[in-house]
Amino acid sequence: MTAEVMAEVAPLPGSRCQASRGVLCAGRAEAKAGSSSGGAMARAWQHPFLNVFRHFRVDEWKRSAKQGDVAVVTDKTLKCAVYRIRGSVSAANYIQLPKSSTQSLGLTGRYLYVLFRPLPSKHFVIHLDVSTKDNQVIRVSFSNLFKEFKSTATWLQFPFVLEARTPRRDVVGSAPPGARWTCLQLDLQDVLLVYLNRCYGHLKGVRLCASLLVRNLYTSDLCFEPAISGAQWAKLPVTPMPREMTFPVPKGESWHDRYIHIRFPRDSLKVPSKPIEKSCSPPETVLLGPGPQPFPCPVASSKPVGFSVSPVVQMPSPTASGRAPLAPRPFLEVSLSQERSDASNADGPGFHSLEPWAQVEASEVHTAAADTHVLTHESAEVPVALEDTGSCEGFLPDPVLRLKGIIGFGGHSTRQALWTPDGAAVVYPCHAVIVVLLVDTGEQRFFLGHTDKVSALALDGSSSLLASAQARAPSVMRLWDFQTGRCLCLFQSPMHVVCSLSFSDSGALLCGVGKDHHGRTMVVAWGTGQVGLGGEVVVLAKAHTDFDIQAFRVTFLDETRMASCGQGSVRLWRLRGGALRSCPVDLGEHHALQFTDLAFKQAQDGCPEPSAAMLFVCSRSGHILEIDCQRMVVRHARRLLPTQTPGGPHPQKQTFSLGPGIAISSLSVSPAVCAVGSEDGFLRLWPLDFSSVLLEAEHEGPVSSVRVSPDGLRVLSATSSGHLGFLDTLSRVYHMLARSHTAPVLALAMEQRRGQLATVSQDRTVRIWDLATLQQLYDFTSSEDAPCTVTFHPTRPTFFCGFSSGAVRSFSLEAAEVLVEHTCHRGAVTGLIATPDGRLLFSSCSQGSLAQYSCADPQWHVLRVAADMVCPDAPASPCALAVSRDGRLLAFVGHSRCTVTVMGSASLDELLRVDIGTLDLASGRLDSAMAVCFGPAALGHLLVSTSSNRVVVLDAASGRVIRELPGVHPEPCPSLTLSEDARFLLIAAGRTVKVWDYATQASPGPQVYIGHSEPVQAVAFSPDQQQVVSAGDAVFLWDILATTESDQSFPGAPPACEAGPGTGPLEDAASRASELPRQQVPKPSRASPPRLGVCARPLEGGDGTFSTSDEEGPCEESCDPEGLGQASGPPVPTEEEAGRAGDGAWAAAVGSWGLALPPRPPGQPREQWRAGQGRWCRCRGLRAVGARDTRNSGAPRTTYLASYKSFTPARVSCSPHSAKGTSLPPASGGWLRLKAVVGYGGNGRANMVWRPDTGFFAYTCGRLVVVEDLHSGAQQHWPGHPAEISTLALSHSAQVLASASGHSSTTAHCQIRVWDVSGGLCQHLISHRSTTVLALAFSPDDRLLVTLGDHDGRTLALWGTATYDLVSYTCLPEPVHGVAFNPWDAGELTCVGQGTVTFRLLQRRGADISLQVHREPVPEAVGAGELTSLCYGAPPLLYCGTSSGQVCVWDTRAGRCFLSWEADDGGIGLLLFSGSRLVSGSSTGRLRLWAVGAVSELRCKGSGARSSSVFMEHELLLDGAVVSASFDDSMDTGIVGTTAGTLWFVSWAEFTSTRLISGHRSKVNEVVFSPGESHGATCSEDGSVRVWALASMELVIQFQVLNQSCLCLAWSPPCCGRREQQRLAAGYGDGSLRIFSVSRTAMELKMHPHPVALTTVVFSSDGQTVLSGDKDGLVAVSHPRTGTTFRVLSDHQGAPISTICVTCRECEDLGVEGTDLWLAASGDQRVSVWASDWLRNRCELVDWLSFPMPATMETQGHLPPSLAAFCPWDGALLMYVGPGVYKEVIIYNFCQKQVVEKIPLPFFAMSLSLSPGTHLLAVGFAGLHRPPGCSSQPPATRSWCGRFSAAEMQQGLWCWASRLVTPGTWAQAWQRSQVVNGPHAGTGQDSCKSPGASCCKFGDLKIL
Repeated sequence: MTAEVMAEVAPLPGSRCQASRGVLCAGRAEAKAGSSSGGAMARAWQHPFLNVFRHFRVDEWKRSAKQGDVAVVTDKTLKCAVYRIRGSVSAANYIQLPKSSTQSLGLTGRYLYVLFRPLPSKHFVIHLDVSTKDNQVIRVSFSNLFKEFKSTATWLQFPFVLEARTPRRDVVGSAPPGARWTCLQLDLQDVLLVYLNRCYGHLKGVRLCASLLVRNLYTSDLCFEPAISGAQWAKLPVTPMPREMTFPVPKGESWHDRYIHIRFPRDSLKVPSKPIEKSCSPPETVLLGPGPQPFPCPVASSKPVGFSVSPVVQMPSPTASGRAPLAPRPFLEVSLSQERSDASNADGPGFHSLEPWAQVEASEVHTAAADTHVLTHESAEVPVALEDTGSCEGFLPDPVLRLKGIIGFGGHSTRQALWTPDGAAVVYPCHAVIVVLLVDTGEQRFFLGHTDKVSALALDGSSSLLASAQARAPSVMRLWDFQTGRCLCLFQSPMHVVCSLSFSDSGALLCGVGKDHHGRTMVVAWGTGQVGLGGEVVVLAKAHTDFDIQAFRVTFLDETRMASCGQGSVRLWRLRGGALRSCPVDLGEHHALQFTDLAFKQAQDGCPEPSAAMLFVCSRSGHILEIDCQRMVVRHARRLLPTQTPGGPHPQKQTFSLGPGIAISSLSVSPAVCAVGSEDGFLRLWPLDFSSVLLEAEHEGPVSSVRVSPDGLRVLSATSSGHLGFLDTLSRVYHMLARSHTAPVLALAMEQRRGQLATVSQDRTVRIWDLATLQQLYDFTSSEDAPCTVTFHPTRPTFFCGFSSGAVRSFSLEAAEVLVEHTCHRGAVTGLIATPDGRLLFSSCSQGSLAQYSCADPQWHVLRVAADMVCPDAPASPCALAVSRDGRLLAFVGHSRCTVTVMGSASLDELLRVDIGTLDLASGRLDSAMAVCFGPAALGHLLVSTSSNRVVVLDAASGRVIRELPGVHPEPCPSLTLSEDARFLLIAAGRTVKVWDYATQASPGPQVYIGHSEPVQAVAFSPDQQQVVSAGDAVFLWDILATTESDQSFPGAPPACEAGPGTGPLEDAASRASELPRQQVPKPSRASPPRLGVCARPLEGGDGTFSTSDEEGPCEESCDPEGLGQASGPPVPTEEEAGRAGDGAWAAAVGSWGLALPPRPPGQPREQWRAGQGRWCRCRGLRAVGARDTRNSGAPRTTYLASYKSFTPARVSCSPHSAKGTSLPPASGGWLRLKAVVGYGGNGRANMVWRPDTGFFAYTCGRLVVVEDLHSGAQQHWPGHPAEISTLALSHSAQVLASASGHSSTTAHCQIRVWDVSGGLCQHLISHRSTTVLALAFSPDDRLLVTLGDHDGRTLALWGTATYDLVSYTCLPEPVHGVAFNPWDAGELTCVGQGTVTFRLLQRRGADISLQVHREPVPEAVGAGELTSLCYGAPPLLYCGTSSGQVCVWDTRAGRCFLSWEADDGGIGLLLFSGSRLVSGSSTGRLRLWAVGAVSELRCKGSGARSSSVFMEHELLLDGAVVSASFDDSMDTGIVGTTAGTLWFVSWAEFTSTRLISGHRSKVNEVVFSPGESHGATCSEDGSVRVWALASMELVIQFQVLNQSCLCLAWSPPCCGRREQQRLAAGYGDGSLRIFSVSRTAMELKMHPHPVALTTVVFSSDGQTVLSGDKDGLVAVSHPRTGTTFRVLSDHQGAPISTICVTCRECEDLGVEGTDLWLAASGDQRVSVWASDWLRNRCELVDWLSFPMPATMETQGHLPPSLAAFCPWDGALLMYVGPGVYKEVIIYNFCQKQVVEKIPLPFFAMSLSLSPGTHLLAVGFAGLHRPPGCSSQPPATRSWCGRFSAAEMQQGLWCWASRLVTPGTWAQAWQRSQVVNGPHAGTGQDSCKSPGASCCKFGDLKIL
């Protein structure tokens, strides 16, 4: 951003300044206000508010006008004079300001307050004329006369619908009796930004039309709250309404009981503070609308009153009483890919408890504005959950779904398919979505916004503009920026229906053909040349014609000339003088032909005249006419005729002679060929003389469209049967791009093992799709019997399908045939489902019968058939039947629509029957069940959707109503499903997909996703829970942008830690990643955290319940320093206690642990936890989230505030194999020397320092402090910390560096080390009581060092730097997030935390130091929930960042906050100041540079400094949350660290960011090397595969996979092909295997050979085969080019495969045939050796080894892995390590069948690798490493054990220089690269190591 961005600031009440909302648009100037004065003066006289009627003296009618029946009357309610406007015609009875339309009010206030009351049973209209910054006048109208929202470029019409609280309306649309006085608050700035994307200038005029009473109008820049009273409003950042504007409230009554407040748009509407582009519609990246809002409706029943589609104003009914649950309201769909709904704390929750203790009284009126409707509502006594009283935000992240792919083509028409001008992609519609498909990669991107099927498309010649029109009348058209996907303009076509569109080559002219409302053909020409520059679409000409037009094209030579064809006519058009004129072509004898398509071709003689172009026209009779456009005559006429073979039905040769022709539907012409598509299903390529057919391709249906690519090498074809593909003319191969159902999809099912999707459609087909490629695999068609439902067998390659005849058939996917058919039903099959184990199958029919089948064998048979069980006449639905996740229960709707029955799945005994048939007051009918769905077995929930638009959650055992979600959609939901972790509830709601946060009790409402043009019939989660599939008009595949792991705890269990996405949206390619910062500070434990390792920890309190700290209550006092040496708090379970069987075991242990939390400070909101997520997270914009202890709801709850400034240590290795007390050897005498570290600890905070003047640059990576020379890249490494380093601090003299780490398995306290910068030696070691140090800071004179403890310790300690003795120690009453010394006064120290700034003055009394504390709360007007960062500015200023993105400025002398502005939309975690510039870094990854030179002036001027501003000079977006930064004094250059593990060099002058250091985000699992040793590759838990250049250790390539962990990796051997054909094979946690091309930097293939996580992968010696093993013990053999798995070995089944090793060896001496010898080792201490020849499909077992395991081991049940490898220097030897009687390396000779040598080890090995070039064996341990010699004698030289725990080195790539000496090799020295990793075991594979190198994996050290 080069333009300056200005954030206007204004003083706060009480002489404290506050920034105006948002960062305004670039270069924003004040509105002229209709005069020549500046913006500052225009605003000054209108501040703080303006009484419009008084200022313009409406009573005198000199500057205003009245018309019709306008009178002054006295209102009894307000007891004052008001204006009454009434009359039958609104346009003839009004008050207008100003008097003349040529004048302007010049009101610049952002908010307009209209105080009015509608007259009963009448309609009213309010018109506002608003001027934009560019002086464009927009009319904004509100009326209860409007039926729907309408918009043009200059007019916005909003419906204002009022509805009484009675079930029936008296008058539709009119105001009900008893309408109350209303305060309508309009945010004019947001209205223009949201709906027209324009900048608000000023209010020009107002017209108030009959029929209403109006008291006054007010304008203001302040957002007033009409009624503020009671303690609950004390902490809210609101401004009370001035007395002059208030309505009178009698004593003892509530404001909301008498009046209504409407705010439009709502505060929760997330709108940009500046327009993105000039357009008529918002871009897809902007979230508009809060979506559905909760509305309490007090009625006599507990069921919600039914609502209409439009939002309404609820009025009280005289007969309504009782309490009702909250009902969310629907909202109008807008042109967005997804829409978010939020609920404020006043709105109440979407989910709510029905427990009696949770019922509270809410007496206020809640108001909202959702999208394009203005609405209000009231609340009465409503039930809410205890934890729901606070505000609650929604999902993390937002949006939670992202559209990944679409299966479908066409919709309205299959004729719309275009090539892009470069020929790389195809553009086509899929119902309401426009898809751009890259033909080479299959990647899709989407244009979302249309609400109906797309009827026409056009793309200009430069790929700049894309035009589209939708089918339903009146037709809405859109112009898109094709490169970015943004909608530039939305406008309504003059035509009723648009049939075709055509762009000129330059994109300046767009022509469309359609029908008007009388059905006449109409042609319209638009000028679009200014759209890309911010202009509008202009209608240039319109013309009506009586001739039929089937095709219309603009010539490529002259943009003013066009051609059309249709029934009996071919016409040439010209645009001239603002008119469209046409003339016919003389067709002669062909005048009666029905022409279907046309195409231009330039004349061969190269004539430059536009009229010299040749025109080709085709007809339904088979004629192709070649027309001379200059002479307007037919030059040639040819006809396509079928020629039958003597014995065959298909055409053999085509001629153009006489006879019955083949109907031609489309043609396309290139300079060399003409492509013709015909209704016989053939695509034919002809030369331009049509002498013979060059190529032809037969399709499965009539060809509807053909297009030749711009290069003429590919021909795109589409068929009416939904197929889209292209013919490659060079290779003569036809490539299918997309297949589609030709009718809506009715049901779907997904298969887990193979990643397949089955769909059933009204087109009578069942289709099987590959979820990875979205390509069709199988197609089953039934011409007579229509399929209705489908489901897969869980374990076999079989699926079941139910048909309309009542038949249920099973189909084999292997044989593609019907296996068994059963006809036990008499009606159409409505439900079909199998149990998870595949033993039973259930089906139901429309006659009410229920059938049970046994599927234990392929010849499945009927067990029982029960009549009259299921509700008869129920429509077929994916959720008609439901089976619990454990397969024990079956649920369905029956015997009637009002009951839900639960049965035992095996016995079919009825266990429960629930009656939900309550009266729906809206419809007067009984409520009925529509669909059922089970939650996870641990929850025991049964979800039922009903006809009254509710989702009821029942206890599956007792039938008790647990909670309900009312008003999910105006129409019943046919399908719903709950994720396996019970986090997300997915609902098919009309044409939208809604996602609810099921885990949060105080759900704010759903996220709503549009795109379907027809009702969604089915929704489902993918088997891996990473994707969502929705089916209706097409099949949509959505990525879930949040972790939904099954091992997370469920709602209702004690909340452990909250899970959030560690990464933002990631692609299957090299891409940028973003990460949200950690919010909580957990106590580290010695158990392994979850897989992602982001901010996770086990929880304290082993009793399984919440517990309160023993030190409750606020305290801030000096503590005894003697107690620092003792640990405090309850014991943390060790890894041995918690279990260490992988991530799942850890998560299970978390569920059984409790939670010990600090006490909640007074006034702090209770809702600081969010239950059931399993990890910590940072919810963007989240201030407080509710949760409660369900086991002990009566106990007091404690809270833990989320904070940006937090630190979570990485995995702590606490393996029993570690030797405690060992240390590193001397730097000069060890065998291994650390050479380089690649990686940065993004886990830390302020853990990087840089001094530009001295060049000193240091950062942390795990437990190391890395000091690097930025010029040479040389590194120094300062080890010593026992745990991961959390923060650094450099003294002001740059001579001392302090580093801090948390506690570890060997130290109960955190450790602070003080280093001498010049020598790199640790001078002092401090052991501190706090579990983790969040911040360090030196005083300005370097005499003191302050340490800030984490949220568990809550300590502040001061240390004297002379001896580093403790001089002061303070226990803090609440968590503190930052600390800093005043650089101008060494005696002042400031801390920031939860809503307060604490100033501490140091008072010295001899050697003692005491702290004088002064606390200042953050002003309410700032609205900052917590302060997360701080830095000092020019004296006496202090800048503080907040979690809500605000920056507030304090006067430290006066102790007050006088200024704030919105600096970001995420938490501010870093602030730096120098000179007159301020740098802010946020959790969104934004780094911003602010010019704050005027802030000092603002402090001096106080409330008079309204015109001064804070400018944003520059902005950069980095790859993660900013956690550390250092800049030079001028703030021009600096280094910035992010949570993504990246250090960036930032130059503001050049506006660049250069990546300095980049490491993996999570634990590294594997390292492999290229055959030439030039590159190495690593894979990590973060799902990335990275390729490094070993010479420079620079990152070369990165492959990223979404939400998956990459567990193993292999590099193809050198014999597999040329160097440029090198490939990587990567195995993932979902069982998938991906092949990456290193040369092309792309994924070549994805296969799914395993149903569970892979543990190892390796190439065969020739590289043509891939062997992979999984944790269930299966070994799969696959082809890496075709993706087929042709052999699966189950000999090791039951134990995980630890390693597979392959060596190239002839096996004749072993008595078998084979070219490869390979082994597999499993966790049960078994090793199998195999000989294979994969080209001949041979594989024979050579040897089988079983090693004994002792009965008891020191590992306490956690076995080390069994590892084996072939000896590279002796082909007959095999090395084995594993759990055994002795700790040793066993060398086995498989030729002699005996053990030949044993090498003792000090500990059990965790990893093993051998060097092919030297006789070296590397063995890794969990905490130690020893490289023994490989002979039978002990090593000739000394050995040492260096202790490096892998936990804190998980993100770094560590390079070592080593010198190993073995017997017989006195001085063999070599250097190799290697990785230090986490504690999990693995092994190296011989075939993927570089020659002369060995790799010891997954221990503390890796020797390469």
